[in-house]
Amino acid sequence: MSVASGDERGTTERVLTLLGLLQQRQVWTGPELAARLGVTPRTVRRDVERLRTLGYPVHASQGVGGGYQLGPGQDLPPLLLDDEEAIATAVSLLAGAGGAVASAGEAALRALTKLDQVLPTRLRHEVRALAGSVESFGAGGRTLIDPKTLMTLARACRDEVEAAFDYPSGDEVRARRVEPYRLVASDRRWYLLAYDLDRDDWRNFRVDRMREVSARTRRFRPRAAPDAAAYVQESVASRVYRHQARFLLHAPAATVRAQIPASAAVVRARGNERCEVTSGAANLDFVLMHIVLLGHDFDVLDPPELVERCRDLAAKLLSAAGNDGRRPPGDRGAGSRSRG
Repeated sequence: MSVASGDERGTTERVLTLLGLLQQRQVWTGPELAARLGVTPRTVRRDVERLRTLGYPVHASQGVGGGYQLGPGQDLPPLLLDDEEAIATAVSLLAGAGGAVASAGEAALRALTKLDQVLPTRLRHEVRALAGSVESFGAGGRTLIDPKTLMTLARACRDEVEAAFDYPSGDEVRARRVEPYRLVASDRRWYLLAYDLDRDDWRNFRVDRMREVSARTRRFRPRAAPDAAAYVQESVASRVYRHQARFLLHAPAATVRAQIPASAAVVRARGNERCEVTSGAANLDFVLMHIVLLGHDFDVLDPPELVERCRDLAAKLLSAAGNDGRRPPGDRGAGSRSRG
């Protein structure tokens, strides 16, 4: 087996760097590329010829505004990634596109577009299946899951075929048959929105809880579906809890969204200066205290009994404020004694 020499490796790395530069900007002059690569313009011309030999359409033009330019993406040769590498790259880019850092998300989307342009047709369909079947809400670090599971579900969404998997329900694990619609990325986890064939209704499933995931051969005709991201967010934030509550906050929606994680509440704008917040909890007092701590004026919309909870809480707070931190009248403290 032959081993590449140091000069050959250096040339390969330089040519790859040149390719990366040509992908970053529409036109580069020869002297600009030579300066960036630390070589002479003659070496740049030779490296451009190497790229052309590999099938990359690098065009050269003379005169003012002229230089080297990479041709249309559809003419680019296949990117040298195997199936698993392409899947892993696509998943990572999609996770980055929904991440907490806006600039990183934009860069991830640009990179995903480049990946789609240069992948072979077979792999391009797989990546587009994932990209076209994913929606998101919120931002942050997500629970790690097997990329193959995501791809299996994405293919099922794309091909409109039933999916099957084992899923925990209470203390047991049950087999589920669904018509998959969309994968939804939240601020922490991935979910599948699907029509549950055994329960005859829409359901969302945490992908990290699924086991033995498979795409079946039975096709289905898509039903009228709810908005995937909105449905999953509302389910995660409220429907899974014993109690649900709605509030009208006297603050802009953007301000409140910055205070509440997307997985904890659904915030809908009601004009420019107000918003509606829907959330759930095992205890109504818990969600009420969280709304109070946001620091905005608010009205209780639902449920009616929460209004009485507000009165009780207000009475306790007023009582505490009325004492102004002092002992109640007649209370000399635990250690005081009367003198006789």
